[in-house]
Amino acid sequence: MSLFKKIVGKIMNQPEEDENQSLVKLGDSLKNADLDYKFAQLFTHSGGFFNYCADEAEALQTLNQILKIEEIRSVFCCDQDLKNFLDVVKVKYTENLELFNDAAFITCEYLIAFDGRIMLSHNNIKHFHSSRLPDKIIIMANVSQIVNNLNDAMGKIKRNGMVKNLTSISGNQNKLDAPGKSNAKLFLLLIED
Repeated sequence: MSLFKKIVGKIMNQPEEDENQSLVKLGDSLKNADLDYKFAQLFTHSGGFFNYCADEAEALQTLNQILKIEEIRSVFCCDQDLKNFLDVVKVKYTENLELFNDAAFITCEYLIAFDGRIMLSHNNIKHFHSSRLPDKIIIMANVSQIVNNLNDAMGKIKRNGMVKNLTSISGNQNKLDAPGKSNAKLFLLLIED
């Protein structure tokens, strides 16, 4: 990469091509791997924190550890099933996104193995734009939500209908690369179906 491109990339807050190339190389090396393994590798390579959970009890323990380690006191959560988890670990939550929320605890539509990204919709984050979510995002998903690529996800969404405002996030590119969010953390609790 030329010096000029590096300087312009830093000014425009664009990731260096080396990072993108290493992700592409890793994806190519995993093209014959199982989808769940490929997703986990690419998700963690992009800076996400991957947690495999055999069942909901293990997911609850992992959630409790994350909340304690990250010192999370208030959570944005609009999913009734996830609220039950928060009730068990005794953490305050709001159904609407508030400035004082330390984290968001949400579900997702699909996990995309091709590049380790997580697809969200209005079902997961209401009408809020993903860039407004707190710096810490905890996502709960099932292994069955892993799809090979974006085309597979879009095909399933079209068949299911009623999904709008799609966006995706990944480990270090969470917040859609919003400046000033270098400390953002994305945690995934992946539960076996």
